[in-house]
Amino acid sequence: MHLDVLDLREFYYRTGLGRAAQRAIRERLLGFWPDAKGETVVGFGFAVPLLRPYLDGAERVIALMPGPQGTMHWPQGLPNVAALCEETLWPLRDGQADKLIVLHGLETSVSPARLLDECQRVLVPGGRAVFIVPNRAGLWARRDATPFGFGQPYSLSQLETQLEAHAFEVTRHSAALYQPPSDRRFWLKTGGFWEKTGRRLSMRFAGGVLVVEATKRVRAPTGGLKQRVRKPLRVLEGLAQPGPKPV
Repeated sequence: MHLDVLDLREFYYRTGLGRAAQRAIRERLLGFWPDAKGETVVGFGFAVPLLRPYLDGAERVIALMPGPQGTMHWPQGLPNVAALCEETLWPLRDGQADKLIVLHGLETSVSPARLLDECQRVLVPGGRAVFIVPNRAGLWARRDATPFGFGQPYSLSQLETQLEAHAFEVTRHSAALYQPPSDRRFWLKTGGFWEKTGRRLSMRFAGGVLVVEATKRVRAPTGGLKQRVRKPLRVLEGLAQPGPKPV
């Protein structure tokens, strides 16, 4: 079940808890990708809170939002780069994206397998994707007052298994949202402390979201060696063929 774009916008841009979540996840993402100079960066789901740092250096930034969720103009005050699309049929050509960010897309998808196939299709060979999903062992997945309390939460092993089944190679992972999902002033003011402290704990049980980077695995060509490769090396041509020794 996809959330409504108006609810997502309200959470991330108009609540203290949402702004804290935005900062924490963005910091983890920038730890993976400090910049994207000259690259095409695509976001799917509601990834716009994480795309802004790449607007200046990237060749192009595209924010795709699934039909059931709805879309909005983004970024505010600049030419729109957001577009509405079918969940498993994106208006992008094969191999168009260098980097892909999926936030509030995988856990709410009605067909996660087909969605991952579409992620594969639009990435360049060796392209990188970051998937941000609710941690099933974390507190945020247990509270439906935030967007992370909806959809299917994941454990790290579940997400890695699903990605590897769709020709992704997991390269690194992290977590974010160690502070409790509370809008009380104390927790909001100490959010930075909890994020720093939480990184020294087990991400499987403490972090509210998993942040997993994976690369598009390029399959080796099938069919074996071609006939011309099986022939003897041409460097041997012209040498006398062995024959019987003279008596």
